Order: sequence, then C-alpha cells, then structure tokens
Amino acid sequence: MFYSTEQISQIDRQKFAYLLLKEDQHALYIYINRPETKNAFNEILINELAYALSYAHYNNNVWAIVLGAMGDVWCAGADMRTFQGQKDTTSQSTIPPPSGEIIIGDLFTMVHKPCIARVHAPVFAGGFLFICGCHFVVASGNVFFSLPEVKRGIFPFQVMASLLEILPSRNALDLCLLGKTIDAKEAHRLGIVTHLVSQESNLDDTINILLNKLREHSPSAVRLGLKAFDEMRGIKKEDQHKFLFKMLMEVVKTEDAREGITAFKEKRAPVWKGK
Repeated sequence: MFYSTEQISQIDRQKFAYLLLKEDQHALYIYINRPETKNAFNEILINELAYALSYAHYNNNVWAIVLGAMGDVWCAGADMRTFQGQKDTTSQSTIPPPSGEIIIGDLFTMVHKPCIARVHAPVFAGGFLFICGCHFVVASGNVFFSLPEVKRGIFPFQVMASLLEILPSRNALDLCLLGKTIDAKEAHRLGIVTHLVSQESNLDDTINILLNKLREHSPSAVRLGLKAFDEMRGIKKEDQHKFLFKMLMEVVKTEDAREGITAFKEKRAPVWKGK
C-alpha cells in the first residue's frame, strides 16, 4: 500500500478535501466529493483515495467498501489541468504524500476487500478505472458510460487495460476506438455493471443486500481469497496451485476459520472477528 499502518492510524485527525468517509457495520463508505469539477480527479483526490483504501486494507474491522459520488456526474475522469502540470494548491487537504507513484488501475487490486461501486450518475473516461477496479458495480438504469478520449485526440490507455480484465478484447476495443457511449442496460449486458436497478432510489437497497451477504461470510477468508485472486495474476500457471495451497494453509490458521468450524459443529451462526 502507499501508506503505512502508522499513517492511517491518524485518519480521524486528517482533513479530506475531496472525499466524504463514513464507517458503519463493517463497511467503509467513500464518496467522491468534487461536484464543481464533475468529480474529475487530480493528484490530491487520488492521494486521498489511496489513503482511504489503505485504511480499509489494514483495518480488520472494515469488511467491505462502498464507493460512491456526489453531484450529477459520477466521475468525469482526470482533471485536464493535471495533464497540463497545474498543481492543486488550495485544497487544504492534510493527507500526506504517498510512498510512491499511484497507478490508479492497480490501486484497488491492493486492498483485498470487496469493493462496491454505487453509480447514480454518468461515468466518463478515467472514471472507468474506479468502476473497473470494484468487484460489484450497482448502477441506476438511467445512467450512461462514455469513453470520449479519441474525440479529444487522446486514447484511454489505462482504461483499456482495466476493461480487458472484464471484457473480450473486441468489446473493449469497440468502446475505446469508437469513443462510444453506452447506456446502463448495455453496460450490464457487457458485464461492466453487475447489478442494474430501475432507479436511483433502489441503489442502496441492492447495496445493503450485497453487504448483508458479505457480512454472513468470514471476512478473513474473503480477504485472503481476494489476495490470492489478485496475486495469482503474476504467478506462472505451473506454480499457481502450489501458491493457492499455501494460501489455504494461511486461511486455516485464522481465528475466523476456527470459529467457522466450531459454529458449524455447534449448529449456530458464527461470530466473525476478521482475524
């Protein structure tokens, strides 16, 4: 992660300029809050997001993450002023600099906690990096998704890589090369959206159903399962089963595994601790 356990322990003392955070019932809710720029992200916003995700990663009491946004655009992509080298000097954010360069497309793969995107409004350009990084995308039926970069003389390089984790290559290239805009129904058919609801008022109901399902399961098993899923991509095929056996032995040693087995024998619901 880009922040240490010591740094994230100071989260209650930090001032976030562009994020709203709330922790409730083992879920960390993160809302992008830069509506005056259509939630376009700059260096400060990305640092704040990396800090919040680092907090979720290290905190055993956080079992899942919900990523939402304020305003009438979910995310417009990168702030063009950032491309032009302009620094944000007025935000008053107190989040310290990260330990290294943050690559947005890789940011969510380090968290090892289930991430749910709450999409109530249109997503443009680099905003795809956020929704592609989440494991679940719950979207309202009236939203749309657009990759207009080629119309501006730019190409969505990182978005292309993220889409290729979800879509067949021709579907991903179709979106990138033609600068397409698709509605929520088409995004759901393609697999970009995992849960489609009829209207914005139904978003939270669907997200709560997902969160309640996740709360029924061992957070340690889920965390280590996601760690294995993410790290397996960099392991040779012939070495994957050896690696996964090692991960299984790690899960077996957790308090949650002992609790799960004991609860099964005693015919009761387990009490998870995330350890």
